[in-house]
Amino acid sequence: MFDLFISSASAQTTQTDGPQGLAQFLPFVVIFGIFYFLMIRPQKKKLQEEQAMLTTLGKGDEIYTKSGILGTITGMTEKVVTLEVSEGIKFKVLRSQIGGLASKIFAKETSKEGKK
Repeated sequence: MFDLFISSASAQTTQTDGPQGLAQFLPFVVIFGIFYFLMIRPQKKKLQEEQAMLTTLGKGDEIYTKSGILGTITGMTEKVVTLEVSEGIKFKVLRSQIGGLASKIFAKETSKEGKK
């Protein structure tokens, strides 16, 4: 009785050669390419831009944090930035938590929709 199952199982196994074997992996390659161009590449570019912005910061720059606090840089170390949020009120934040320059928040965006 077991011979019946073994012989049919071995008859079903066939060896795939050449393009047919490679064609099975083509959808995976295409999906990876789509993920790379739609997700991985833009994220890398954004991270590089953020790192470049963090390296160019200096004392006196008005910035905002990722939590939404606006302030002026009064001191900097390698990992910590001291912000003055109001006259005489200073606190320290991690350099990695800086969102960007405050001038970008208040800059007017020109769009075609607003000119209707």
